Amino acid sequence: MPVDTGYAGREYPPNAVYEVGREHLRSFAAAVGAQHPAHHDEAAAQALGHRDVVATPTFAVVVAQRAEAQLFTDPAAGIDFSRVVHADERFTHHRPIHAGDRLVSVLHVDSIVERAGLAMITTRVEIATEAGEAVATVVSTLAVRPEEF
Repeated sequence: MPVDTGYAGREYPPNAVYEVGREHLRSFAAAVGAQHPAHHDEAAAQALGHRDVVATPTFAVVVAQRAEAQLFTDPAAGIDFSRVVHADERFTHHRPIHAGDRLVSVLHVDSIVERAGLAMITTRVEIATEAGEAVATVVSTLAVRPEEF
C-alpha cells in the first residue's frame, strides 16, 4: 500500500498533555551525553535563571514523536514504519523546556512528495504549554522506502 499523499496539509488534534518529569530530563541528558549540570541538578539550573532542571535541546523530539505517532499509526495513511528512514530534523526553541512543564503538541503534515517510489514526508510539531505559550517547533523529514526496495 503506497503512502497516501492526500494527507499533506492535514492537522491533527492536540495530543494529551505531556508532563515533563525531572528524572526523565536527567535520563535523557545522560543518554545523549549532556553533562552540563543544569540538565541534572535543580540548584545548578536555578543558578542560571531556570526554574527547574532544563531539558537538552533535542529533548523536544520526545514530545514531537508522541504527536507524529498519530500519523504513523493511522492505517489509511499507508505508512509502514518499518520502512521509514529519518532524513532530517530541525528544532526551533521559543523557550527552554523545564521539569514540571505541561506540554501540548499539534502535528501538521506539511508535505508528502513521492520520487521514484520513495515518499518524503515533512511534519511539523508545534509544542506549547497548556496555556498556549509557544515552547518549540520540531520539523522532521522522513523517507518511506517502497515495499519492493
